[in-house]
Parts: sequence; C-alpha cells; structure tokens
Amino acid sequence: MTERKKPGVTFQSWVDKQIRQAQDEGAFDGLEGAGKPIPVGDPRDELWWVRGYLKRENLPVDALLPTALQLRKEIERLPSTLIGVRREDSARDVLDELNARIVDWIRFPTPPIVPLGPVDVDAWMDRWRTNRAEVDRLERERTVVSANPATTPGTGRVSSWVARVRAAVSWWR
Repeated sequence: MTERKKPGVTFQSWVDKQIRQAQDEGAFDGLEGAGKPIPVGDPRDELWWVRGYLKRENLPVDALLPTALQLRKEIERLPSTLIGVRREDSARDVLDELNARIVDWIRFPTPPIVPLGPVDVDAWMDRWRTNRAEVDRLERERTVVSANPATTPGTGRVSSWVARVRAAVSWWR
C-alpha cells in the first residue's frame, strides 16, 4: 500500500484502486462495528460528535472548559472536595495546589478573562476543622449506634444522623 501515485493518474482513481486492493486482500474483514449504521446525533446539534466522544471515553465535560472556568468550578466544588479529606496537612496541600494553579493562570492568563484570585487558605482551613470535627463526631456516633443492634432498627437515631450529615454538608455549600 506504499506505492507512489504515477504521473497522469488522478488522485481519486489511485485511492480507489488501493481501497479495492485492500478489500480483495481482506484488510477490512472483521472490523469492529462492521454492518452497523454509523451513529448520527441530533442534526440541530453541531457538537453531537463531541458529546458522544466524551460519553464514550468517560471524560468529564469540564475538560473542554477554558482554564479560568475550570479553576472557578474547582473553587465552587471546594466544600465537597475538602469534606472527604481526613488529614489537615492533606487539606492544606489541596488548597496550596489550587492556589498555585490560580497564580500560574494569573501570571499568564488565557481568554476568557474571568475575575479570579487565590483562595484564603486560613479561612478554608478553619471551616475544614469545624466541619471535619462534626463529620468525625457523627461517624463515631454512627459506629456506636450500629454496634448496638437494639437501638438501630426503628429508633430514628440513624435517620437523625443522616439529617445532621446533610445539614453539615449543606452548610459548606
């Protein structure tokens, strides 16, 4: 298939000849999706193929956003990100790493220009300590309740625990 096109032969006929040779040799036999229709998305949506690719490859839609908007979304998700971090130094590392990326963007901004500044690490750490203590207390309470089978079913203690966790998480948002 690496033969060169001869002078005087049209490009289309040269390509068609190579495709016919490959078909005769069986190069296209047994390909995945053979005999199936080509998937076509909504004709009104010009980016249907991008959405399909993201879904097929299991990629987040945020990957397509400009850097500034990705950073803004990450700041918005900080409460849910930090609630899962158990150690103070790890929480501080998350905030420091985010601030480093924000400062890099501020030094060399790319469009769109969005008002963006570093997060206040000390304020976030104070919130993290308060909420982490509450989550730890609720987890300890839950393990005590689940360890005592007499109080677990129908006492309402588990549902009140769930309500307190929801209240703690909603406070972060």
